[in-house]
Amino acid sequence: MTTVRHEPGSQRRDAGVLDALGLTVPVVLAPMAGGVGTPELAAAVSRAGGLGSLGAAYLSPAQIVQAMDAVRHLTDRPFAVNLFALQPVPQITPAQVEAACAELLPFHAALHLPSPSLPTHLQEDFEAQLEAVLAAPPAVFSFAFGRLESGHLRALKAAGVVVVGTATSVPEALTLETDGVDAVVAQGAAAGGHRGGWQHDELADTLELTRAVARAVSLPVIAAGGLMTREDVNAVLDAGASLAQCGTAFLLADEAGTSSAYRAALTRGGDTVLTRAFSGRTARGLRNAVSDAVAHPLPYPHQNALTRPLRSAGAQAGQADVLSLWAGEGFTLARPGPAAGLLAALAPEVSGHVGHPEK
Repeated sequence: MTTVRHEPGSQRRDAGVLDALGLTVPVVLAPMAGGVGTPELAAAVSRAGGLGSLGAAYLSPAQIVQAMDAVRHLTDRPFAVNLFALQPVPQITPAQVEAACAELLPFHAALHLPSPSLPTHLQEDFEAQLEAVLAAPPAVFSFAFGRLESGHLRALKAAGVVVVGTATSVPEALTLETDGVDAVVAQGAAAGGHRGGWQHDELADTLELTRAVARAVSLPVIAAGGLMTREDVNAVLDAGASLAQCGTAFLLADEAGTSSAYRAALTRGGDTVLTRAFSGRTARGLRNAVSDAVAHPLPYPHQNALTRPLRSAGAQAGQADVLSLWAGEGFTLARPGPAAGLLAALAPEVSGHVGHPEK
C-alpha cells in the first residue's frame, strides 16, 4: 500500500482563483463517473465545506441537467462537474472485435447474457454534454483524458466557470497552463479509476508529482492519488498543492452509489491493478476475474461500450468479479459513514491550512 508521507519545510501554494469558492476544507471530491458519484454525495461534500464533484462523463445531456438540479436542491454551495475531453474515436478492425468478444464470452455465458457484441452507440456527444453544463453553469468544470478546444475554454470562462484540467506528468501540466486553464489536477500513480492524462503518464508518486508540477506551473495545483487520511492531505498541501482531491476515501460513504457487491469487495481487501480490461483506458481498480482474463481489450470508448452489458448484469447479480471496481492504493483505509464525517476526518487541523467545516 502506498501512503503519502508528511515532508516538513515546504509550503502550501496560494489557491488563487480557487479561494473565491470559499472552501473551509481544502478537499475536492474526485469525480467518480458511472454511478458511484451521486448528486447526494457531491452535495454532502460541498455542504460540509469541501468541493463536491459530479462525474458526468457517462450521462446524457438531459441527465446532466437533472443531476446538477439535484445538487442545487440539496445545497447552495459551489460544486464541480467533470467530463472527458473531446477526443477522436480510434479505428478498429473486425479481428480486434472478435478477439475482445471471445475473451468476454465466458462471463456472458455465466450470467446467461447474449454473446458480447459492439453496440453502435459508443459514448455521449461531448458538445451536447458541454452545452448542458453551460445552460446552468456550475462553479467549477473539470476534465480529463486530454485538452479543451479554445472555443470550449472561452465559453466556460465567459460563463464565470473555474476550469480545471488533469495531468499525469509535468509536460501535460505545462500544456494545460499554456491552454489557459485556471488550475491543474496532478494525478499520482496511486489514484483509483482512470488515468486522466493523454501524453506521457509518469505514474509518479503523488508527492513527487505534486512538487514537480507546483515548481513547473504558476497555477494552483490540486493533488490526487492515494490520499486517505488527514496526514496525507497535510503532506500534499505542504508539498505545494492548494487542494487535495480524494475519491477512494468516499467509496463507502452513505451517500455514494457504490453497489453492495462493490462495497463488499472493498471490505474484503486484495490488490489493485492498472488495467484496460473494462474501458480500454488504463485505470486502477481491484483485481478480479475480468482484469485477469482480458488481454486484448479494444481501445476506449469501444471496450467501455462492449463491457457495459456485462457490468450492468454483474451489478444486478451482485457479482463483483465482472465489475470495474475502481479503487486507489490505500483503499483498505476507506471507512463507511456520512460523507460529512469522512470529510471532517480528512480536514487538516494544522494552523494556516484551513478552518473548520460549517456546521
